[in-house]
Amino acid sequence: MADKTRFLLDEKDMPTAWYNLLADAPRPLDPYLHPMTNEPIGPDDLAPLFPMALIMQEVSTERWVDIPEPILDAYRIWRPSSRWR
Repeated sequence: MADKTRFLLDEKDMPTAWYNLLADAPRPLDPYLHPMTNEPIGPDDLAPLFPMALIMQEVSTERWVDIPEPILDAYRIWRPSSRWR
């Protein structure tokens, strides 16, 4: 019998937060640098490119980051598989 590769979760078992690996890194990663100034970029530099909620997730040092409700809604309909073919 092959190892089980797919697990279907009931809605009540779906995760509600993402685990942030950076919270347990031995040291903080070097900051991204602005291509024009070579200075560390901040949320204001990223705001024209990304929604602020996404930026705050990216710079978070919290161990658990709540999954936004619109994403949870999408997960209730369809959840991607980690198995690629």
